[in-house]
Amino acid sequence: MEWWQSLILGLVEGITEYLPVSSTGHLLLTQRALGIPESDAANAFAICIQAGAIVAVLGLYRARVAQMVRGLLGNNIEGRNLAFAMVAAFLPAAVIGFLAGDWVHENLFGGERWGLWPVVAAWFAGGVAILAVSAFRKRRAPGSGLSLENLTVRMALVIGLCQCVAMWPGVSRSLVTIVGGVLAGLALPAAVEFSFLLGVLTLGAATCYDALKHGREMLDLYGAFPLLIGFVAAWASAVLAVRWMVGYLNRHGMGVFGWYRIALACAVALLLWKGFLQPVPIP
Repeated sequence: MEWWQSLILGLVEGITEYLPVSSTGHLLLTQRALGIPESDAANAFAICIQAGAIVAVLGLYRARVAQMVRGLLGNNIEGRNLAFAMVAAFLPAAVIGFLAGDWVHENLFGGERWGLWPVVAAWFAGGVAILAVSAFRKRRAPGSGLSLENLTVRMALVIGLCQCVAMWPGVSRSLVTIVGGVLAGLALPAAVEFSFLLGVLTLGAATCYDALKHGREMLDLYGAFPLLIGFVAAWASAVLAVRWMVGYLNRHGMGVFGWYRIALACAVALLLWKGFLQPVPIP
């Protein structure tokens, strides 16, 4: 992998990780466009550079993270409740990921059997879901919904079950957790913040798992320098993307992301149908 390829992948990861557009789907598409063959090492690289985006959120939400730490130490009730809710939301994906993770990687991650079609289908379905939720929110009173301090373990479990759907590449973990939070009763800003915080736990676990399972293979094929470039690029672009997204969603809602996903799905489907985006064979 060339340094500029890892830079592009890092930028794509950081920009898309917390937007409801699917970072995995964009990374798979970018890898195919850059001519990077599909392999366990390539998939591991795409997942491991998520660490940069995780560090970005830890920095931006360090006050909330510190609150949860104080809560676990017995010094902040709200922080303790939020920490318990985080664990409750994480558990469904941890269990299902352990049971079905290998099947998902083998069948849905841009391999030769289905190519990018599962991602295209998820982009389109997610776009329709965003537009439906946006219409639902317009019927609610402005500013309605609960704050993050009112999040219960039951509500967190609902969000966690929604997060399991994001194992299908192209769905977007941010999308389903934000939508799940809104449907569970949270205000949009609270749902967005919880989605970001939950991502630290979920993405951190996925990154550690793939690093342990395919890290040696990834380093042997690509080396450490491209991984470092991807990490730094993901961190810097995630900081900018998260700051922009929070402000944008508070003012305009999620509708534009729904139209973007539908347009992207149609464009990539056309390229696949014409034969311009085929799986790159492993040399």
